Amino acid sequence: MVHQNISKMKYSALVLILLLLASCSDFLDKVPNEDMTLDEAFSSRLYAERYLSSVYVNLPQEISFNDWWGRNPFVGASDEMEITWNAVYAQYMNNGSWNPENVGNGGQDMCDIWPYNWEGIRKSNIFLSHIDQTPMDENEKDIWKGEALFLRAFYHFLLLRTHGPIPIVDKVILPDDDFKKIKRSTFDETVNFIVSDLNKAIASNLPIKTSTDKYGRATKAAALALKSRVLLCSASPLFNGNPDYKDFQNKDGEKLFSDYDAKKWEKAAQASLECIQAVEDEGYKIYYSSDNDPVTAYKELFLKNWNSEVLFAKNIGVWDHIERASNPTGMSGWSGYCPTQELVDAFEMSNGEAPIIAYNTDGTPIINPSSGYAENGYTTLTHPNGYYQSGIRNMYVGREPRFYAFINFNGAYWKTRKLEFWKTGRDGKKSGGVDYCITGYLMKKMLDKNVNISQNTGWSLRTLVYFRLSEIYLNYAEAINEAEGSSKAYFYVNAIRKRAGLPDLPSGLNYDQMKEKIRHERQIEFAFETHRYFDTRRWKISEKTDGGFIHGMNINAGTSLNDNAFYERSILEKRIFEKKHYLFPIPQKEMNKLPLMVQNPGW
Repeated sequence: MVHQNISKMKYSALVLILLLLASCSDFLDKVPNEDMTLDEAFSSRLYAERYLSSVYVNLPQEISFNDWWGRNPFVGASDEMEITWNAVYAQYMNNGSWNPENVGNGGQDMCDIWPYNWEGIRKSNIFLSHIDQTPMDENEKDIWKGEALFLRAFYHFLLLRTHGPIPIVDKVILPDDDFKKIKRSTFDETVNFIVSDLNKAIASNLPIKTSTDKYGRATKAAALALKSRVLLCSASPLFNGNPDYKDFQNKDGEKLFSDYDAKKWEKAAQASLECIQAVEDEGYKIYYSSDNDPVTAYKELFLKNWNSEVLFAKNIGVWDHIERASNPTGMSGWSGYCPTQELVDAFEMSNGEAPIIAYNTDGTPIINPSSGYAENGYTTLTHPNGYYQSGIRNMYVGREPRFYAFINFNGAYWKTRKLEFWKTGRDGKKSGGVDYCITGYLMKKMLDKNVNISQNTGWSLRTLVYFRLSEIYLNYAEAINEAEGSSKAYFYVNAIRKRAGLPDLPSGLNYDQMKEKIRHERQIEFAFETHRYFDTRRWKISEKTDGGFIHGMNINAGTSLNDNAFYERSILEKRIFEKKHYLFPIPQKEMNKLPLMVQNPGW
């Protein structure tokens, strides 16, 4: 495919950069007539900073959901998206064919999360072990150490969230070291190590914000946000007293998971509140657009780089892949990133009511009579703010603003015209070829309507947002609801709903009701941002969300916008989820090197 070739060209460029920056013996550009050793490199401030830049390279390119160098199979392997193409690792996960043999390999259809993050950890340790010999301003040196500590913590967490307990590596492992002694630390030890690194980073001279010439560098805000996420993960049911893991142990009999500890929720709430207070004191806030329109706000949130809500992001330049993968074929896109009917059904109505409350055994929806939702018929009205035009199916009318900001649906006005996802439409499935909209929906979130792919115009510099303030709001709401009950959660959930143009939650919610509201809010607010996969797993609900039928519209039918045949809910696939899928397997080739390592349960 053309887009795979483009992606491979980009990856080849990335490999070249890594070869120049990251290997142990020649991580920097060669100076005239000699190779540079590590000691020589760290004798210069300039080269030391270049090495620190190389430590950032291993941050995952999560804005790509299909190419292996994005290292993000998670969006396509959750119930929020179906990716059109088969040769992506998310499809292995969805059909149950992933295993220890293929999980750690490179290549277009594989997923090398394990080795790539360990490479980042190694580079972090090399930097931390050598930077003290660099002649430079000590205050600046302390800032750089804080950055490297944050990155080492982040790479450990990226492994923890996928694989569970991992070895803790806080020093440079040398060729003469005994690799056979390496084993997994306990889950709590791993979390404590990550938090310790983050506390050191927070206590360093890291600024809470960076100046424009330092955008993309770690800050106290980034470290505080990561600490919030780590401790929320640690407190969650998958890792906190999970009975499925009570007998999971190292080869020496050491248990890798501890019993349930309610105080973990208190720690998570405290860390989230500390983050909120610290960053808001420095001017971070929930982003609103100047016209106070929720749809505009969510468009700008991902296009106005380094806005008031962004706590940590990565500069990714003129990034064309997400535009090509999400735009319809009739506009020279690939129609690859396709939201599921399950996600579409989850968006509330503009009055804050859920449109669908359950499903019949045949998959047809049970409609909430108080929501105003209608499954059939077509509207003669146009939304006053332009969210939709007349003639669209009633199932897309009167939805909450985030729906119109996140989802492109049949008949939605996009760029210059209404979209045509029915079979004979300009954006429909064509005979032959692999690029087509498989669900009848395309991802709209994070896209720039000014991009014209066919004319190759309208591109702009982009960032990949890892942490934003709204996540910390909902982290706190979830943790404090678990620790103390619902009362303190209201403010933070309602703050997110206010920006989304929705009414406040009803008063008087009990713990269970608030828990479900928070989970729903996370599903919608963070759609396509690599949260849903990990949320459903840490809540231990993936059997329900990721094991069963996934639906979309009937893309093989229809001759016009008002053809009822297109709007029939259709099964896309039956996804496979087994208990072992809660954790990634450790790559078998790594297991073969480390005799004390134990594989994750079921693998």
